[in-house]
Amino acid sequence: TRRKSNMIETTKNTKTVKAQTKVYDHLFIAIFGKDTERSKRWRLELYNALNNTNYTDPNELELNTLENVIYIKMHNDVSFLIDSQMTLYEHQRTTNPNMPLRGFFYFAQLYQKYIDSKHELIGTSTIIRIPNPNYIVFYNGDTERDEDYELKLSDAFMHEDKSGRFEWTARVLNVNKEYNLSLQKKCKPLYDYIRFVNRINENKNKGMSIEEAVDEAVDWACELNLLEGYIREQKAEVRMNLLTEYDEEAYVRIWLRDGRMQQAVENAKTMLADKLLPEKVSHYSGLPLEQVLELQKQLELQKQIVTK
Repeated sequence: TRRKSNMIETTKNTKTVKAQTKVYDHLFIAIFGKDTERSKRWRLELYNALNNTNYTDPNELELNTLENVIYIKMHNDVSFLIDSQMTLYEHQRTTNPNMPLRGFFYFAQLYQKYIDSKHELIGTSTIIRIPNPNYIVFYNGDTERDEDYELKLSDAFMHEDKSGRFEWTARVLNVNKEYNLSLQKKCKPLYDYIRFVNRINENKNKGMSIEEAVDEAVDWACELNLLEGYIREQKAEVRMNLLTEYDEEAYVRIWLRDGRMQQAVENAKTMLADKLLPEKVSHYSGLPLEQVLELQKQLELQKQIVTK
């Protein structure tokens, strides 16, 4: 995995500490997406749990990683039936309705890679057989979601299309503590991962800072020997994994918040230009009345400048 230097600022008790760090893999990928013997075994266990299979040789799973995505394909020397499925796993801690589009882009790359490896020519008159796609998103964010649901690319089409002629689906599995319990029982590393992340969230809900919540959960996981001691062995890296993850989540939340605010302001300006009363503009846009009145003054001032 490619790593590069980066500067991360962390603030604790009003003291700012600058630390030279690396961009670490997200924890889910660090557990299931490495090329170590243990990660291979955990990956196979997750694959078996999801597909109700009982493969025993971890080397039968060929791993290929596209940034923060795990792509698993069975070697074709096992059986062509086993090699009929191309699986892509992705982990999300925030809800994202655009996952089908992301998956569509990823699979386009993966199929291109697959065809190139077979030295096939797509312009021939013979059909090229490709593995069946299987796209799974593991979700464990704070927003309440169903246990197992699908996101469809057609939901994003500009015009509603119920023909079914073109579709791409992302299956989303909620892996928060009380969800998909049967899957957790079948896959011990996934179960340990869920318990660990849940401990961090519980700590946050108690009012701990991110650093405090992560540090307490890491110590707790070490005592319980979660993930066969992986967290204890990789304590510093796991800690930075998590702090980087939560830092990214905070950035996404701020970005979404600012984006919604900017859109609300633009909508309010349009309604004011259409002569809607400020009270109604405030109601429809969600902006405070004081802010709407200020926008109204700005628009009137701009109009005066233009007419001079």
